[in-house]
Amino acid sequence: MESVEVEKEDSGGGNGLACPICYEPLTRIDDSPLYVGSTAGSNLQCNTCNKTYFGNKTHLDLVASSGSKQHDESMPLSTELFRTNVVSFLYERGWRQSFIFGGFPGPEREFDMAKNYLNPVLGGNIVDASCGSGLFSRLFAKSGLFSQVVALDFSENMLQQCYEFIEKEENFPKEKVTLVRADISRLPFKSSSVDAVHAGAALHCWPSPSTAVAEISRVLRPGGVFVATTCILDGPFAFVPFLRTFRQTITGIAGSHIFLSERELEDLCRTCGLVGFTCIRNRLFVMISSRKPS
Repeated sequence: MESVEVEKEDSGGGNGLACPICYEPLTRIDDSPLYVGSTAGSNLQCNTCNKTYFGNKTHLDLVASSGSKQHDESMPLSTELFRTNVVSFLYERGWRQSFIFGGFPGPEREFDMAKNYLNPVLGGNIVDASCGSGLFSRLFAKSGLFSQVVALDFSENMLQQCYEFIEKEENFPKEKVTLVRADISRLPFKSSSVDAVHAGAALHCWPSPSTAVAEISRVLRPGGVFVATTCILDGPFAFVPFLRTFRQTITGIAGSHIFLSERELEDLCRTCGLVGFTCIRNRLFVMISSRKPS
């Protein structure tokens, strides 16, 4: 039987999936759905670079190195840590709950806070970037506030946990959620195709925050909203140039987390083309928001 090519944007919930190499739209080689639990055997093809991407039981694999038999992309320690079985398993079983000691108000309260910023784009699609085990992806899907949710992470084990949590929930709206493995610095979406991007407790783990936020800016539609929570670093590191450079150098060499100050976060969003920066702080916790100019 001849394969049927269907453009992803027309039949996959409007989430604008694209090749992470050339950013051209992906077409589907078969007509099976791509929501959670139905991605096994799914094939997506880029008609520009002719690369094919595959889905397995839990997720679509849309990293640039997908399908390589000789090369497995490795990341700094702060990223690789979350690819392990142990950390992925523990993330919602005590790890994330411990953030309350740093001032994080807890997932439900953080979700309510995020909704206030996301209000202008409700009804659109949202990417939960660096979603981990899908704590917020599930909340977004069950809220009914968005037409489509993409739970995106680089860690295969985190996506496995996300899949298992969803499978255990009764009456979960699976048709609203797609699990995608992708690199935050090479997002597999067409430019200006996403209404909102959320990143919960993730920005400090990104190898290059500027590259990641630039990618987020690229994929957001005009008027699209970026909301993120992270741990903040103030004190002398935020104001003394020598100390700030020293801190950035050490974290770069060690491959550890990158904790930015409020001023740095605002500057990061501005230099990546986002406007209207706001933030809410509580000790080490900060929630920031910016939007793509209309």
